[in-house]
Amino acid sequence: ASKNVGIILWAGYYAFDRDMENVCRHYADMGVKGFKVDFMDRDDQLMTAFNYRAAEMCAKYKLILDLHGTHKPAGLNRTYPNVLNFEGVNGLEQMKWSPASVDQVKYDVMIPFTRQVSGPMDYTQGAMRNASKGNYYPCNSEPMSQGTRCRQLALYVVFESPFNMLCDAPSNYRREKECTEFISNIPTIWDETVSLDGKVSEYVAIARRHGNDWYIGALTNWTPRELDLDLSFLGEGDYTLELFKDGINADRAARDYKKEVIPVPANRKLRIRMAPGGGYAARIQKR
Repeated sequence: ASKNVGIILWAGYYAFDRDMENVCRHYADMGVKGFKVDFMDRDDQLMTAFNYRAAEMCAKYKLILDLHGTHKPAGLNRTYPNVLNFEGVNGLEQMKWSPASVDQVKYDVMIPFTRQVSGPMDYTQGAMRNASKGNYYPCNSEPMSQGTRCRQLALYVVFESPFNMLCDAPSNYRREKECTEFISNIPTIWDETVSLDGKVSEYVAIARRHGNDWYIGALTNWTPRELDLDLSFLGEGDYTLELFKDGINADRAARDYKKEVIPVPANRKLRIRMAPGGGYAARIQKR
């Protein structure tokens, strides 16, 4: 509390459901802020009814709720705004055990056009161990992502997720201060969204505004790609672009990236380059 850090608790749905009101009352009285409930694992009437009861009970005790291990949303978070996130997605945790034949990179450039239409996604991005094509293998003890480091940064902008997380080990974030600081500054809610470019299963580029700052996130499939982004939505004025782009060796060493701080071009045209499985992330601030 002295550091203004709230705690939420992970819970298996069965234990949570058996004594839901007493559980919510007890932990709310302790100062716990909410629950991440898991392992519903079905979308039948029984589990859908559980989601609604959990949302209502958590709202009664002023607790937030993250419905992990559940199906895609269908408006529950409009009725109960304390429900901040839903899984219903083949998230990054799957990389701990998925065979090398799984193409998570292609999946990432499909779901902004499909699953995300239904609502926010508890994808759990933020991997600091990154693998280029051919280097990935499932590893439960030290999991990795498919694609580049900049891809992981861009996922925080491209994917809507009002309650987000850092999925990797704290020691890895301490080693990667530059990336961690950038992630921690990315908002979780947005005032405006502009679709810059995209093609289902190939690439996507999105700009989002929070307050006076804009963020850009772009992803590609395993095809290296150049995109010309139109930033005319910025309007008049001088802007600075803090960017993270795939490094010169990112096609072989996916963790390779380069950070730059540059002025936004006066003509508002920005060319970006992404490595295979790559990404691009940036923050735009008015000078």
